[in-house]
Amino acid sequence: MSRRTCVGAAVAAVLSADAPVPIIDIHQHTPYSTRTPEELVRHQQTMGVAKTVLLPAGRAYSLAVGIGGNEAALALARRYPGQYYFFANELPDIPETKATLEKYLKLGAIGIGEQKFHVACDGPAMQLVASVAQEFNVPVLMHFEHGAYNLEYERFPNLLKRFPKVNFIGHAQTFWANIDQGHIQSILYPRTRVTPGGWTDRWLADYPNFYGDLSAGSGLNALQRDEEHAREFLKRHQDKLLYGSDCNDRMGRGGGCSGWQQMEMIRKLAPDRGVQRKIFHDNAARIMRLS
Repeated sequence: MSRRTCVGAAVAAVLSADAPVPIIDIHQHTPYSTRTPEELVRHQQTMGVAKTVLLPAGRAYSLAVGIGGNEAALALARRYPGQYYFFANELPDIPETKATLEKYLKLGAIGIGEQKFHVACDGPAMQLVASVAQEFNVPVLMHFEHGAYNLEYERFPNLLKRFPKVNFIGHAQTFWANIDQGHIQSILYPRTRVTPGGWTDRWLADYPNFYGDLSAGSGLNALQRDEEHAREFLKRHQDKLLYGSDCNDRMGRGGGCSGWQQMEMIRKLAPDRGVQRKIFHDNAARIMRLS
């Protein structure tokens, strides 16, 4: 290799290192509360998101926060190919579950979720959802909230072991509160310092098919409540964590946008740009097969 070629390669490496990390946002909705699809597009542009994954509600249920269904997510993804992608979703315990999920997976959905329903997290309904995900080789994103959605979190390893080829992505209050070994399940947004070794912390380490979605106030709280622990947590689970926003504001910046705040916390606490790139891009690109 000539001296000129060596210098050129070195310059290219420096420029590549300084280049912005492309961001995949794995958790958005449209419409969301009163925010329109057009306002979402502007929101994501403001945040600098390169690719957005839309999580629809089921056919008969809006996930309690005014979220659009499969058709709304499909429509926006088709308007912006290469920028917007979508999951399929349906209530897991109705006769139409399997047919609805299969319909939208065949139309191009790249996952299933957000599963946010009042069922046992390892019961027959979620086993059905997991079997469809296994057939189509797509991940499942689950909202864990004590007493409300995907119940009995302590039993979740049963599903992880039963479907080892399915990647499950954990999200929401009970998922994130259980990074703490001493967590009391009725507390959804704990503020105390964290003792490592809670269920979520252990399962992310123990199960290759378990991942974490950093979105929403629950993910943000997990980093803000104990920054010393958060630095080590991001380092420890750098191959298992995915950036998501799940915010319904219109601005895409500032204190009113939890997605923007989460970006700032990751940039602040991640040990280096390599870890940032995994969380913002590489992990999602790998398990969702996005380039």
